[in-house]
Amino acid sequence: MASIAHGGKLSEARRLFPDAPEPWLDLSTGINPDAYPLSAPPLECFARLPDPEDLDQLLSAAAAAYHVGDRAMLAAAPGTQILIELLPKLWPEPSVKILGPTYAEHARAWARAGIKTSEVTSFEALSEANVAVLCNPNNPDGRRFAPEHLLRLADRLAEHRGLLVVDEAFADLEDDRLSLAPALPHPSLIVLRSFGKTYGLAGLRLGFALGAPDRILRIRDSLGPWAVSGPAIAVGQQALRDQAWLTMTRERLAHRREELDAVLSDRGLNVVGGTRLFRLIVTENAPALFAQLGGAGIFVRRFAGQPCWLRLGQPGSDANVERLKAALRRP
Repeated sequence: MASIAHGGKLSEARRLFPDAPEPWLDLSTGINPDAYPLSAPPLECFARLPDPEDLDQLLSAAAAAYHVGDRAMLAAAPGTQILIELLPKLWPEPSVKILGPTYAEHARAWARAGIKTSEVTSFEALSEANVAVLCNPNNPDGRRFAPEHLLRLADRLAEHRGLLVVDEAFADLEDDRLSLAPALPHPSLIVLRSFGKTYGLAGLRLGFALGAPDRILRIRDSLGPWAVSGPAIAVGQQALRDQAWLTMTRERLAHRREELDAVLSDRGLNVVGGTRLFRLIVTENAPALFAQLGGAGIFVRRFAGQPCWLRLGQPGSDANVERLKAALRRP
């Protein structure tokens, strides 16, 4: 099965644009450009195996941050990608429907497990699925669904013992009311949350599955001991307990989103959606614009199946915004 192209591959950017100025401005990912200002974890986090009690503390911090009543409803993993790969092996249902277009690794994981996988464009088409998968907010267009609509879907799936998987990788920095986490436990619902995107620490590799305790226990058992590294446990606790930072970051990124939309609009580019961490534009000149920005040392996300789409992550600093403006002004 062919691999899926992702953002963040600066080696590819340098190969495509060998004469571009350094350093590169990487706007090809949906990672917070302003990383959490962590305190370095103690050396012992690197020198010994993670202590189960420390992992329990991480789960307690995550339960509080995600408004989940019991840490028994959370499993920690080395990134949500591992969880996406794991779910089809734990629940190998006859078929899965995925609301698309969306993050392509979901379909790839279920199909690779030998499960009949189909992408649907209608929310209503999910109700008869054995397994239904969607992202909320969606990547790459930012499509959103109100929690009450998703809960009704989960209730319908529960009638025939189905499963609803909701990937909330970009929910942390949106409206608190978007998440389904406070509605847990639900027998037919699993929620995925990403740590690295929100806190700008994607290289740490940390993510969470949320769900009913029996489902979460199966995930934990499958991950085995020491699935999450000691440094990730220490940093995760520190960041997840810092709600003041999260609130401040939401406000800052809301302002940055408006600023980025204005920059793109001024150049006649149509922003069709996104989140506070990325914006999606649609233009017939997408290939030329990709090359224009690449030549200026700015790497953005293109989509093989949607040649008119480009996704731009947050530039972050004022200097990076000015660099993007200058690149967009080039003929």
